[in-house]
Amino acid sequence: MQDKIFKGLLILSAIVIPVIGGGIVYSLTNDAAGAFERFGFFHFIFSDDWVTTAGKESYGALPFITGTLLTTILALLMCIPFSLPVALFTGEYFKGRKIATVLGTVTDLLAGIPSVIYGLWGFYVLRSVFIHLDLSPQGSGILTAAFVLAIMIVPYAASLSAEFVKMVPSELKEGAYAMGATRAEVIKRVVFPIAGPGIFSAYILAIGRALGETMTVTMLIGNTNQMPDTLRTTGNTMASIIANQFGEADGLKLSSLIAIGLLLFLITAIINLIGKILIRRARRV
Repeated sequence: MQDKIFKGLLILSAIVIPVIGGGIVYSLTNDAAGAFERFGFFHFIFSDDWVTTAGKESYGALPFITGTLLTTILALLMCIPFSLPVALFTGEYFKGRKIATVLGTVTDLLAGIPSVIYGLWGFYVLRSVFIHLDLSPQGSGILTAAFVLAIMIVPYAASLSAEFVKMVPSELKEGAYAMGATRAEVIKRVVFPIAGPGIFSAYILAIGRALGETMTVTMLIGNTNQMPDTLRTTGNTMASIIANQFGEADGLKLSSLIAIGLLLFLITAIINLIGKILIRRARRV
């Protein structure tokens, strides 16, 4: 009887997840239908209009999709050169030593800091640095938001990657050392092939966090409804435009904001799906 009850609870839990996901998709699709019917699905995606004047309303998601992808890609490119060495430092080179324990603890703490704290730090400290260096004339912009976003996901990606590096069997590494391999060769030919899919999945999760980040980006990107022509200009992401305007929106504008939320959901799902496919192929190789 206990086994049957436990099995029933497991089945119920397994059913709840897809039901919740389906409910989210249905709700977003239903509420976004007004915008898609008015402007057309593809026109809404590729239009850069954002006119809120009554009687002349016209909404498009392209500026916000562009801002989201730019900040995410830039954040990832800046994240990898820092997070991967930290993962190797704590998970391989100094594994089990006190310095690795301290650094790993600090990394985990940084990964758990609320995003608004990073946003405050970026707003009051980093903006002035970027203005002084003329990297962002207004202080706010795509580059500023991406830089702080990268700092946010570095501890997240490093902590997860380090766990996969630690999981590589020591027998395989010791065998490679016994054959005369150097530390760099062991990492290249033993650690990366085995831990690689896990490390890749860590960066997929980091991308997911960067795509949906709201507070930090909202505080730093400048919040202008325009297509960013350079990395130094201000803009908006899909999450920041919703955070800024959802509270005062109604009618067609509200439907358009929900449509942007649905598109963000779909983009995140597609990226995760592609990541899983690539991970499966890597494991087969």
